[in-house]
Amino acid sequence: MALTHSPPEVALRILRFDRMQRVAHWANAALFGVLIATAIPLYFGSLLGVVLQRHVIEMIHLWSGLALPLPIVVSLLGPWGHQMRQDLRRVNYWTRDEIRWLMSMGRTPLKADKFNPGQKLNSIFIGASIVVLLATGSMLQWFRFFPVPWRTGATFVHDVFAWAVFVVVIGHIVVALTHRDSLKSIFTGWISNTWARAHAASWFKEKSAASDTARSD
Repeated sequence: MALTHSPPEVALRILRFDRMQRVAHWANAALFGVLIATAIPLYFGSLLGVVLQRHVIEMIHLWSGLALPLPIVVSLLGPWGHQMRQDLRRVNYWTRDEIRWLMSMGRTPLKADKFNPGQKLNSIFIGASIVVLLATGSMLQWFRFFPVPWRTGATFVHDVFAWAVFVVVIGHIVVALTHRDSLKSIFTGWISNTWARAHAASWFKEKSAASDTARSD
């Protein structure tokens, strides 16, 4: 009796990040990288002049900081920003289950949305940090327009947020490297159905329902 072999199942996938989101992410990551690299010699003065002169480092740091919000702002504008605006609404919408999951450090059950509560909190922190660092950095650069107490406070806040961002960015990279499927999606844009079903069940259900509706139409 001849044996028949069914064809292998095609691995289905879902678009997680469109091109504009991926470009914005990597542009933002590159700017953060430049800011961190230039902040280190500015903070530890003994490193100044090892590679570049202080003035050059200051100018690179300044213009990179001023450019930091641009990738996100551009990615939110126009028809090309539809997916980014939709994800921004997701990040800002929290359910009781998500808050409970976050408070329990991930020990409570959760059918996650496209982003889990940890990812949402990280996005909110980075967005807030960009605003705070831009505001305090501007006060430090154009200090003559601000009173001394403001400049003193701006220096403290800028340093605290800079160190916090450094720690969060390192943590983000470490977590990303341990979640290869998720990391791959920020390069290609796509994530497998298997991953979405396991790690973003609520979002997977939403996308499946939308796909079924489109097919029926």
